[in-house]
Amino acid sequence: MSAGPVPTPADPGLRTPDRDAPLAPHLLPDSATVAPDGRLTVAGVDVVELAEEMGTPLFVYDEAHLRAQCREAVDAWGEGVAYATKAFLCLAMARLAHEEGMHLDVSTLGELEVALAAGVPPGKLILHGNNKSDEELTAAIDSGVGRIVVDSFDEIARLGRITDVAQSSPGRPKVLVRVSPGVEVHTHEYLRTGQEDTKFGFSVVSGAASRAVAALELMPTVDLVGVHAHIGSQVFDVANFEEAARVIGEFAAPLELPELVVGGGLGVAYLNDERAPTQHEWAEAARRACTKAGVDPATRITAEPGRAIVATAAITLYRVGTIKDLPGIRTYVAVDGGMSDNPRPVLYGSGYEAFLPRATGARRPRVVRVVGKHCETGDVIVDDAHVPDDLRVGDILATPVTGAYGYSMASTYNRVPRPAVVFVRDGSASVAVRRETVQDLLRLES
Repeated sequence: MSAGPVPTPADPGLRTPDRDAPLAPHLLPDSATVAPDGRLTVAGVDVVELAEEMGTPLFVYDEAHLRAQCREAVDAWGEGVAYATKAFLCLAMARLAHEEGMHLDVSTLGELEVALAAGVPPGKLILHGNNKSDEELTAAIDSGVGRIVVDSFDEIARLGRITDVAQSSPGRPKVLVRVSPGVEVHTHEYLRTGQEDTKFGFSVVSGAASRAVAALELMPTVDLVGVHAHIGSQVFDVANFEEAARVIGEFAAPLELPELVVGGGLGVAYLNDERAPTQHEWAEAARRACTKAGVDPATRITAEPGRAIVATAAITLYRVGTIKDLPGIRTYVAVDGGMSDNPRPVLYGSGYEAFLPRATGARRPRVVRVVGKHCETGDVIVDDAHVPDDLRVGDILATPVTGAYGYSMASTYNRVPRPAVVFVRDGSASVAVRRETVQDLLRLES
């Protein structure tokens, strides 16, 4: 049975969720504990004290949680399952994912170089991208990446030209052809990637995918080993994955290629009343559909989870700087971060919870809008945040489930340096990415 989001309060027979309730424990990292006085610790580290020591904004990752999610992915999918680095990448994260048996998918030269610098063997890397440059393709081929996911006819031509003249390549590059299965999932339109109207891959319906396969099979300098697809991100209903796997499987089965990758996109819960499927439920649905489609049982069926690995592993800590009450309208709570460290609310209207880690188990009856410090009205972190009544200036305020697409999408808008990233484990914290400084910003200037 597939797991999906909890039904909305508008459904008959359901009570309205208690929005004033304390933060739900399933939104916190695995090693989070709440002391009798309400103080939150993660991996034995008091996060309020950590904020005082390290400064804010601050991304705090539970290392044990990250490792557990990587292991779950390997257990659910087996050899070849890849961490989607776009969700969150730094040297420490690349090393961790590799140590736990995952491959890594990268989509730019920068991501490729970070993974290589972290010591990830090139054969464990998969290069993605809808518009790979000659430089990116050459770097991937010269370093010996494990797979290149081919995304367009222009790329096929570039691959042919580059591989014809490549002298240092350690062998014919292995490639996957990315197909669009024509499955439109129920998520934000900017997060859909598997429908017909998309910049990604080759359409199955139009016949472009078959033409791409034929072209790649005729190329003597590459080795076509499989089919790849990705239908979107933040998908809660495994039935969407099952339908996509059916379409991909029916396309791939006659080709008799040894690999089939169903992409990523598994949703995670961001709000108290949300629940998400597990990686095992997702894998079982995909394999079931592939079997029905006639895919050879010997085919390696894998995936590329990203958000599901890192999102719930982290919280972001901010300091409250201003509380502005507009009678009859709303209360604004401004913190020292904003859209520069979490652009998802601005881009997708994404929802988050907020809480005070000094009073983690407290009820949250006060409704405020948590905003950042940037010169934009749209600089909103949590639109209608429920917080304790005694919220005050100087408080450390936290947003949970910020391990994915926060730091990785961070910017220096308004010349605000990017936050630090720390990993916590066994009662201690280590800096994975140091806090950016104004001097770092000026270093690029002339």
